[in-house]
Amino acid sequence: MPDTPPTLLYCRCAYAQVVPTGVKNEVLQRLCDSGVSFETVSDLCEMAAHRDPRLQSLAQCGKLRIAACFPRAVKGLFHQAGAALTDDALILNMRSLSAEKIAAQMLTSSDVPPASEN
Repeated sequence: MPDTPPTLLYCRCAYAQVVPTGVKNEVLQRLCDSGVSFETVSDLCEMAAHRDPRLQSLAQCGKLRIAACFPRAVKGLFHQAGAALTDDALILNMRSLSAEKIAAQMLTSSDVPPASEN
């Protein structure tokens, strides 16, 4: 049985506006250009505040890779929505990493260790 590809989630961070626009746009463009399937949401913070059930569905996906904000904040948002992330979730911080590095880690076909940015 072939290995299941990771589930990719891109957060636009539309309301908090704490992620540099250039990084957000470049990550999104690289994901679009790659031709891989990914899910985009306007704002994980808003989804958590409304306890959006999609967060539970996403948390249950294996090999979830998330381009958003600080890993501790993203984990907290999912927890707040009653949707704890699994230990293998990879959260890439668009506030501190380059778009190139984020896209590379999102799109790699191999398992990558969790990012260490808090």
